[in-house]
Amino acid sequence: MAGQTAPGPPPFPQAGPEFGPPNPLIRLLQEFTIEANRYVDAAGDRKDMHRTDMNALAVIMRHTARGEIVTPGVLRKELNLSSPATTALIDRLDNSGHVVRERHATDRRQVQLKMTPKAFRDGGAIFAPLAQHMGGAMAEFSPAELETVTRFMTAMIEATAAARTASDDE
Repeated sequence: MAGQTAPGPPPFPQAGPEFGPPNPLIRLLQEFTIEANRYVDAAGDRKDMHRTDMNALAVIMRHTARGEIVTPGVLRKELNLSSPATTALIDRLDNSGHVVRERHATDRRQVQLKMTPKAFRDGGAIFAPLAQHMGGAMAEFSPAELETVTRFMTAMIEATAAARTASDDE
């Protein structure tokens, strides 16, 4: 029929005052990101850890959970750091007792990074309060609602990563 458009979400306006207010969900995602960043900053300050240190531990934990080896190169790439900054980061994590460097069992030239029990204890202490509060908030939703939110958040993460990659190509 003439004048009808394909079903789907309305187009999202570009950023800036000339395009009107952003979608309310986008605004909520921005607010969530800001609050999450504030939490990480405050929690890191309590443990005398830089944000980059905490991000590095998250990267190591994620790769380790997948059974993947974590090297300084993996950290450098994922955290978008220079080689000297990566070395300084690993030195801080090593000196604080959060990470150990080990030579790969079959390729002795390759250094892999492993979290220590102290890193897991500190991580638990840092993020347990957040997990408790989030768990309480999630308990207010049905399994079907949580499934929908999970699909939504997965799509938002993928869209954010795609936008970052697209902007890297420009």
